[in-house]
Amino acid sequence: MDITEIFEKGGIAMWPLLGLSILAVGTILERLWFWASILLGEKEIINRVLDGATSNWQVAREIALKSRRQPIGRYLYAPLRLAQPDPELFRLALEAAADDELAAMRRGDKLLEAVIALSPLLGLLGTVLGLIRSLGSITIAELGTSATAGVSLGIGEALISTASGLVVAITSLAFYRLFQGFWFNQVRLFRKAGGELELLYRQDWLQDEESDWQDAISQSDRAGNYNKLDQSDRISARTQKSSDLSPSQPDIADNITDNILDPSDATDSSRF
Repeated sequence: MDITEIFEKGGIAMWPLLGLSILAVGTILERLWFWASILLGEKEIINRVLDGATSNWQVAREIALKSRRQPIGRYLYAPLRLAQPDPELFRLALEAAADDELAAMRRGDKLLEAVIALSPLLGLLGTVLGLIRSLGSITIAELGTSATAGVSLGIGEALISTASGLVVAITSLAFYRLFQGFWFNQVRLFRKAGGELELLYRQDWLQDEESDWQDAISQSDRAGNYNKLDQSDRISARTQKSSDLSPSQPDIADNITDNILDPSDATDSSRF
């Protein structure tokens, strides 16, 4: 029995099943090509970007820029293209890129889900229609006679649509679960790569903040020392100026002694 006979005996439900099977095969082939191109080189991209980030962020940015054809390359490039973002903005860029790339990876899943759900129902519908056609041609009086010999053959032909629907659904389900496994692996890989990249960036950010803080402290200490030197110079200048303007205590005492012991003053006083 060839394909043409199968479609003739399967009934009208075989044509919708044929359309669903074509859609399923096309989606499966496209997804297989997609996952094969992703899984072959993404770990190498991650290692190169992380190695570049440990030494020079500009090198890591250029590596991620060259790898934008891959989802992991676009994911890692999203935060690196920002100009000196803070760690929180870096994390938000990673999360937004991960949501976009992981959502794009599930393209075709809805179509496979529809094929998996509709194929058995269409097959069952074809079987029911075949049974109605087979059993509708006999009467109660003909039961147990040779007239019912062709009923069993009709029932067997009616089950062809159910078997075809199950074949399409099972095949689609197998590849759907395979693609789901690939997707969950990508989720774990994205989280691991993003976490390591964010950790490296936070460490570098803290080191820069610490160096800036130390520079600010050293500058403030230098400014304080300059102010202290200026203040001490001003105090010493004021002390020197006051010492130049005011007479010393020994000079005042000598003047008082000279005035008391001056004999001319004593002579003048005796005259009176």
